[in-house]
Amino acid sequence: MNALIDWLLATVHAVDPTLRILIAFVAMFFETSVLLGLVVPGDTVVLVSATAVNGPVEFIALALAVIVGSLAGESVGFSIGKYFGPRIRHSRLGRRIGEKNWVRAETYIRRRGGLAVAISRFLPVLHSLVPIVVGSSPMRYKTFIAWTAPACALWALTYTSVGAFAAGGYRRLEGQLTGAGYFVVGIVVVALVVIFIIRKAIERSEAKHMQHPASDADDTDSSINTGE
Repeated sequence: MNALIDWLLATVHAVDPTLRILIAFVAMFFETSVLLGLVVPGDTVVLVSATAVNGPVEFIALALAVIVGSLAGESVGFSIGKYFGPRIRHSRLGRRIGEKNWVRAETYIRRRGGLAVAISRFLPVLHSLVPIVVGSSPMRYKTFIAWTAPACALWALTYTSVGAFAAGGYRRLEGQLTGAGYFVVGIVVVALVVIFIIRKAIERSEAKHMQHPASDADDTDSSINTGE
């Protein structure tokens, strides 16, 4: 296990710090601007990049790159939604995403407004769709960015901290503790499980705000028919 982690950390660390940070910025930019986040999760990119962080300057630089990349991507996503929203939704890619997901995002924004923008940053699928959907809605860009900025900052700091803490802990324990690799992997797994549980809890609590009224009516009609 230690040998594998050594290899992984060495491979990431071998990449020039400026290039690593640039890759993280680009990945986050495309995640929410052109729906890349539906294919390559941004949290994976950030976690891997953070394992090579060496000192507070690199940590701050990476976190800022992730935040700025996210905000730039979401701003582009907003503009795309404003000018091309319906065309994207009915394109081949939009159809593959599924009308149900578009309707969920649309309903969520209509019911929860800015709060939905902030919360969606932590939810799968929605975090990539919401900027485009909001761009097609009456919400102003100023309102959109005011809600998404703190959410992006919290998201970036959380994942950057987990990756940097795990890798830093391994480097300190390597050679001093047998099975240090398992210990650090355990830290990452526990952190990701906690994040996953929190995301699921948020998703369950917000699900009622994403359900389209037509679905409520269908469910009601179905229950009435069943009862009869």
